[in-house]
Amino acid sequence: MRKGLLWALAVLLTLASLVHQRLTGPTYPLKGRAAVGGTEVRYKLPRSAETTADAEVAVPAPAPLEGWIEWKRYPTGDAWERLPLAREGDRLVGRLPRQPAAGKVAYRVAVGEGAGRAVIGGREPVILRFKDPVPGWIVVPHVLVMFAGMLFSTAAGLAALDRKRNPRRLVLWAVGLLFLGGFILGPLMQKFAFGVAWAGFPLGTDLTDNKTLIAFLFWIVALAAGRKGKPARPFVVAASLVTLVIFLIPHSLLGSELDYSKLG
Repeated sequence: MRKGLLWALAVLLTLASLVHQRLTGPTYPLKGRAAVGGTEVRYKLPRSAETTADAEVAVPAPAPLEGWIEWKRYPTGDAWERLPLAREGDRLVGRLPRQPAAGKVAYRVAVGEGAGRAVIGGREPVILRFKDPVPGWIVVPHVLVMFAGMLFSTAAGLAALDRKRNPRRLVLWAVGLLFLGGFILGPLMQKFAFGVAWAGFPLGTDLTDNKTLIAFLFWIVALAAGRKGKPARPFVVAASLVTLVIFLIPHSLLGSELDYSKLG
């Protein structure tokens, strides 16, 4: 396999996995369309917000459409609270009270005319999680380093399939980048956002932390198997495939969640 083709395939697979994460992740806005009283409403409902202010929920809806937003803390036995949506130009806007970091609210939005209002966004309530602000000097390096780690991981797996190539150097890059992104920059982001640096095994069940740990352990095995410059092809291919598969799991699934029952 030519070097250019190898890197082109690696970039394509890495970008595809990132797009999949973005489309399926539980913190990205829920997008869709709904027919309300003969009018098509395109919505983009937020599922993540910062603790610095109430979370704005806005739906493009021309007059005379009206609506309400219904919410409660999640997961709790609280009663649902209903608030009318306010018209701001061609939008209907509601605001969900801000919560502590890792606090969640479940909410539903209904839009229509008079009593004939329809809930948009699906049958299940939308879950929105609050987080503290994270400085850009952590976010940007974390994203870039994790992308690079995925890229070198994929490239190492492809190189291991080519008998004419030794993937050892790519393995070293993959291990180093995954360690930096997943165990240094990642915990820093979590510490700023939710007050906890590590919520995976053995301290918790955070899926993002745990899948990073699993991928890294596979790469450590591949690194050890390739000592003294050995290609260790089966181990590298296995580590690359495992990394690709687990990073297809939506980001932030089973992430940090505030236990409201423990609040004073």
